[in-house]
Amino acid sequence: MRNIERSIMDRDFVRLPEAGRFAHVIVRPSVSYWEDVFRRLGTDKVALASGVVIAVISALSVLVPLFCKYDYDATDLLHINQFPNAQHWFGTDAVGRDLWARVWVGARVSLFIGVGGAIVPQLVGIFLGGVSGYFGGWIDMLIMRVIDVGVCIPSLVYVTLIMLFMGSGPTAIIIAIAMTCWMDSARVVRGRMLQFKNREFVISARTLGASSFRIIFRHILPNILGQQVVSITSAIPTAVFLEAYLSFIGLGIQSPMTSWGQLCQAGSGYYRLYPYQLFIPGAFISVTIMAFYLFGNCLRDALDPHLRD
Repeated sequence: MRNIERSIMDRDFVRLPEAGRFAHVIVRPSVSYWEDVFRRLGTDKVALASGVVIAVISALSVLVPLFCKYDYDATDLLHINQFPNAQHWFGTDAVGRDLWARVWVGARVSLFIGVGGAIVPQLVGIFLGGVSGYFGGWIDMLIMRVIDVGVCIPSLVYVTLIMLFMGSGPTAIIIAIAMTCWMDSARVVRGRMLQFKNREFVISARTLGASSFRIIFRHILPNILGQQVVSITSAIPTAVFLEAYLSFIGLGIQSPMTSWGQLCQAGSGYYRLYPYQLFIPGAFISVTIMAFYLFGNCLRDALDPHLRD
């Protein structure tokens, strides 16, 4: 028996006598949940490709403005509306500003708004949804009635009013998104909280004297964290698109500061004569949104315990 145990530790499988025959016993090293998640992502070609695209765009948005010889807001009226060339890789706009520099500064702004506009409302929704689902009673009634009233009014109305009151800028856009997009996250977290709050491990922690907030944030939320990570990944392209939309209609980022949406808004007036001014930032928006959606789908599959081998 000791020899058999030693063989199990040394090899992937071993032959054991069973009813006069030999049976194969498959032995696989034990891995944790998150190790299995990273293993799945590492073997998924779509996840790797989309992750590389996101990483490259993020890195260039940080590095290019630091080393580019042109400032994103520097005008040059002698070189207006130039098509892409060796000197200006993405061409210039109507006042001679280099689009290569403006695209990557715009990427920095758009990605900052996308990440902030995804994380902040998720954090608000997780907190309020967790409190609502765990405590119930009048707290649950109050929060859910606020959500019921809030979802009846289109979010664009909220965002427009907030932007008119607070003005343009990345911080104002993130606040506007956070004040309108936390409700869906709160509903999801509340439903999951109702599923877990009467489980055995929660009752055991409550019996041992754990506080309510410790039970919520230490015992229950880690069990629904995977789903919320997927929600954040899926919310980033939504926030990027919303920023582009707000900038396109004139409520978002204002010149000389730039973003991908502001570049599309500026290039839309010249797309017949100078289509590159619209199509280049539009292509970056499309590629980035697709990469985040694909990575989010792969992350959802990797986090699903029902799909584990």
